[in-house]
Amino acid sequence: MAIPGSTENSEYMFFKRLFVLAVGTLFLSSTGWTQIQTMPNTSERPDAKASIIEKEPVIDGEILNDAVWQMIEPIGDLTQTQPNSGQPASEKTEIRIGYSTNTLYVSVVCFDAMPDQLVVSDSRRDASLDDMDGFLFILDTYHDQQNGFMFGTNSIGIEYDAQVDNEGKGNFNANRQQGGIIGGFNLNWDGSWEVKTQVGDYGWSAEFAIPFKTLRFKSGNDQIWGLNFRRNIRKTNEVAFWAPMPIEFDLKRLSLAGTLSGLDLQKPGNLKIIPYVLGTVERDYGTSDSNAEIDVEFGADIKYSITPGMTLDLTYNTDFAQVEVDEVQINLDRFNLFFPEKRPFFLENAGLFSVGSPGEVDLFFSRRIGIGPDGQIVPIIGGARLSGKINRTNVGLLSMFTEEVEEEQITANNFTVARIDHQLASRSSVGAIFVSRQGMSGMTDDYNQTYGIDGKWGIGQKAQLSGFYAQSTTPGINDNRHAFKFQSQYEWNSLSINGAYTEVGEGFNPEVGFLQRTAFRKPEFRILYHVRPDDMIGLLELRPHISYRGFWNFNGLLETGFLHIDNHWEWKSGLEIHTGINFTTEGVVTPFEIFESVIVSEGTYHNQEAQIIFLTNSSKSVYISTRSIIGGFFDGTRMANSGTLGIRVGEKFNTEFSLIHNDIKLENGSFTTDIFRGRLTYSFTPRIYLQSLIQYNSVADIWSTNIRFSLLEQANSGLFIVYNEIRDHNELSNRSFTVKYSHVIDILH
Repeated sequence: MAIPGSTENSEYMFFKRLFVLAVGTLFLSSTGWTQIQTMPNTSERPDAKASIIEKEPVIDGEILNDAVWQMIEPIGDLTQTQPNSGQPASEKTEIRIGYSTNTLYVSVVCFDAMPDQLVVSDSRRDASLDDMDGFLFILDTYHDQQNGFMFGTNSIGIEYDAQVDNEGKGNFNANRQQGGIIGGFNLNWDGSWEVKTQVGDYGWSAEFAIPFKTLRFKSGNDQIWGLNFRRNIRKTNEVAFWAPMPIEFDLKRLSLAGTLSGLDLQKPGNLKIIPYVLGTVERDYGTSDSNAEIDVEFGADIKYSITPGMTLDLTYNTDFAQVEVDEVQINLDRFNLFFPEKRPFFLENAGLFSVGSPGEVDLFFSRRIGIGPDGQIVPIIGGARLSGKINRTNVGLLSMFTEEVEEEQITANNFTVARIDHQLASRSSVGAIFVSRQGMSGMTDDYNQTYGIDGKWGIGQKAQLSGFYAQSTTPGINDNRHAFKFQSQYEWNSLSINGAYTEVGEGFNPEVGFLQRTAFRKPEFRILYHVRPDDMIGLLELRPHISYRGFWNFNGLLETGFLHIDNHWEWKSGLEIHTGINFTTEGVVTPFEIFESVIVSEGTYHNQEAQIIFLTNSSKSVYISTRSIIGGFFDGTRMANSGTLGIRVGEKFNTEFSLIHNDIKLENGSFTTDIFRGRLTYSFTPRIYLQSLIQYNSVADIWSTNIRFSLLEQANSGLFIVYNEIRDHNELSNRSFTVKYSHVIDILH
């Protein structure tokens, strides 16, 4: 088929030749460049010993003059991953670890010859520490080398915490449109703990107090945990670890962590009640009765630790008014968009319930609970979750009940998920999952079930095989109800190789899961190599890589093919440029409307597109990022440009303005799409901040505004004031104002 998208004008030919030349040169010459990295010794891991503290320290950030800390022998000797891999850290770091009956204490002194140049780019809870001077550590409390709790801070004492599952690994081609949980890293988990910092002529210091009831572990004497520390020295773009890491890994690589010994731990009592009350005033201007509606709600969560490793969570009248709204997306294809989970109740131990291929084939997707098929809010009556670990076996059970929404024709439902995952030696495991939706209307055929098995087999430190097999049960669907994936991965000596095959049968229907697309066979691979040049124009690293994914239907038609050849150029200054070219194939079985009155006809379309990404140092007060794609698109052409401008005023005021623009010309019509997104944040303190998210979708011609004031107490509780406004075609459509307060009551403390 002759198509306009394959016609190459002079501008396109210039970009194509430029990128092919650049990428080809990198692949041919990369192995010949001298690399100034020294592989760290990964055969011997460091060990630290925790000291019992008779008198608990005052948590104020003071370390050097605190007698409690000075009685504990410090550890340090961090090793760089960048810029000079394998070399000692350029600045001294002293770390001390102690514990009492109820609390784990960690202190750090980050010596710095130029403390006046400490970089603080954000002061919000869970702000990325990559862009600033920071200190992080990870605790593998079961020493299974797979799962852990991560904590961190910067010089002004922000709280950063996360849960890590499966060493942070998700699907290497995951559809990551926006933040939230996907794969093996859950940043939105918020635990109850405390940190304080101080800055002085020596540099800066921090004290962490983490109650044992915030963690999961087994009781007993002489416990051994996995442990690693990371320090960022941003002015020199330096990253250093206590347990040295090869350049392709980070703190989440728990199988290469050190150990923490000397722990004599007993079961801490843990019973918390978290009640909330909220009031909402809402006015819908699009209805005949546009009077304001006032609603008052209350509810509660209960958290009880049955054992140190097993926790029961109960929830009644579950509410998520304080959660940030989803980021707007425009669908320029035939397949489903992915919006990640952000609601607090579903985030704890969320990685345990994750089985499948995240963002593509999820057997369980918690957003199916409480959110209708068109984004409607479905009230959650309540439910329970039992999750944790028994010896080397992870166990999870979730059951939730939702109300009927008669005007949306949504029936009341019960959602149940049962999960078991047994950890084996050498980064290996085997598990099973059962997911069910049962309608509560009394109809015998109103149900759906999905069940599957999964596992992984670690081959030393360098390789791993993994996969899953699942089937679904839906009344009226009897054939091809299967889905499976097998994946192999090699990561070592700066080289990463991934290969996988996924198949989803035509009858596979996980109603409580997520399918990006249905009925496909998909092979994929990626090869990536890290190159550290020897003093070459200030370059820190080059990452040449090639990847491919292809989606075939069961009639043998290639519905989507994507071959990507690229190189990432990263300078020591923080500047990055990505140069690449994509070879695409789209097979359209049924004509579809991509835009109003613009139809993409049946056929197979082969195209090429050039791609360039430009990123400046994100720790600076002003930074930008851009992404441009030009080339063929179905039976025409596309020019896609997106850019983000970030502006910071000190550590308190942060803004980001983004614009995503598509200019598409097809045989049956031309159109443009735009998404504008503006984020503004002012942090009065790390726990008190004002955030706003303003968005515009040109296709729907809708402006939306979400403004949130948060006064946090602990574990995502506190006072929240939320304002939402929607303007449809320049007319005010909906406006709401919500005040919510929640408080943690520690019954046993």
